[in-house]
Amino acid sequence: MTAAALETLGLVAGYVAEVDILNGVDIRVGPGEIVTVVGPNGAGKSTLVKTIMGFVRPRGGRVVLGGQDVAGLPPHVLARRGVGYVPQLRGVFPSLTVEENLEIGMVGRAGSVRNRMSAMYTLFPRLAERRRQMTGTMSGGERQMVAIARALMPEPAVLLLDEPSAGLAPAFVDVVFERIAAVNRGGVTILMVEQNARRALSMSHRGYVLDLGCNRHDGPAAELLADPRVAELYLGGTRRAAK
Repeated sequence: MTAAALETLGLVAGYVAEVDILNGVDIRVGPGEIVTVVGPNGAGKSTLVKTIMGFVRPRGGRVVLGGQDVAGLPPHVLARRGVGYVPQLRGVFPSLTVEENLEIGMVGRAGSVRNRMSAMYTLFPRLAERRRQMTGTMSGGERQMVAIARALMPEPAVLLLDEPSAGLAPAFVDVVFERIAAVNRGGVTILMVEQNARRALSMSHRGYVLDLGCNRHDGPAAELLADPRVAELYLGGTRRAAK
């Protein structure tokens, strides 16, 4: 088996002493894959990516990046090791322009800001049109594009996405997912947690279902979509799973 780009092994974590949100979660993301984690509200999906990224300190288990245990390392160290992160609710600086937000993504990093910005404008043409606009005046979908583009500025090997479609208008949901697929085709490995389970799994290589902080199901994304048990419990019913 090819070595994982990113994996968690028995990961345990939580926010309050003696209350665990993650209860031994195992996730494996192979090089070049899109892996999506789905599950009901409160399943621990966002806690998983926050723990991987170092915002929540694990109480047990391992986070392995490129063969090295990085559990508990702070976010800025993981970022320098090639992990990009896009938080839920679109982490942008609303008082700054699109261009200024992208420049922040390269602070302290080697490489040409101009070249990376050009690459982002090619990936997100709408941002090129609005490069001088304050991000606080943009739509939710446009701000999400800015957040993803900023995370991609330093050319991460692995990108963590926390609910990238949350709160977006339907038209922007399609655009954002299309751009995520394009990022992956460009060679970036992606771990995504998402409430829009069907849409996310339909573009993923593999998927995991979490419930109450534990692994419940995993496998190729197409198989999870077709599994009537998964459909009934987590995807909204077997009838739609057959479509």
